[in-house]
Amino acid sequence: MPSTIDRISASTSRTPSRRAIGRTWHHALHVVEWQLMAFRAVWRSSVLTSFVQPLMYVAGMGLGVGALVNRNASSTSALGGVRYVTYLAPGLLATTAMMVASMECMWPVLAGFKWQRTFHAMVASPLEPADIVLGEAIYVGLRSLLSAAAVAVALTIFPATRSSGLLLAVPFAGLCGLAFGMPIAAYAATRERDSAFPAMQRFVITPLFLFGGAFYPLKQLPVAAQALAKFAPLWHGVELCRAATLHRLQIGTAAVHVAYLLMWIAVGLVATVHSFRKKLLI
Repeated sequence: MPSTIDRISASTSRTPSRRAIGRTWHHALHVVEWQLMAFRAVWRSSVLTSFVQPLMYVAGMGLGVGALVNRNASSTSALGGVRYVTYLAPGLLATTAMMVASMECMWPVLAGFKWQRTFHAMVASPLEPADIVLGEAIYVGLRSLLSAAAVAVALTIFPATRSSGLLLAVPFAGLCGLAFGMPIAAYAATRERDSAFPAMQRFVITPLFLFGGAFYPLKQLPVAAQALAKFAPLWHGVELCRAATLHRLQIGTAAVHVAYLLMWIAVGLVATVHSFRKKLLI
């Protein structure tokens, strides 16, 4: 049985780590507060874009293209027995979160190092690089959730896309956005110029948007393309959102998708902390 001295020693050894964790979260919330203050100037246009753009996709592709797809009985069967607009809608939640998080983790991150040097100002305070990264992650997650919520509101306008499962699909989309954002932030922190960002949009983000399972089942693609799509976080986010809105969510399958997204987030966080430390503590 441990002695009183041993118990006191063990308790004392745990105290600093708990305090350090609490301090990190406290510092991270200051970063979030700063980001939200900056976002306050543009939030109306951002939310409006997140609302109007999916509305146009639903009206143009979901109802327009969907009218042609729905005429083919085999197409309806391939979509799981639902109308095309119903199949398309949850994909817009995940793709919107992906787009928003990707944008937040490219130019704004580089600006924090290169042009505005806000990260340098932060690290001159009691904040550590890990505090800044955690604050950035929370903010990117909130932005992804807000954008996905705007899409969900737009989807409630149409009876075919209205679903109580949207309440669960929104956090799934936010998780998908964060799974994209953190690895991109880690990469952006290593850049000295923004010349690579347009290429990333053209050759990574846009292809995933088109071939990530949001607009049609992946089984329509070649096997190699299916494997690439399933490796990226988007397909897992789309599958979660679609299962939620269609009320077909299975705990085991959903847990696998969520775990895969969390893995991307964890790896991205570790890589981003490493990149920020290397850039700021020199």
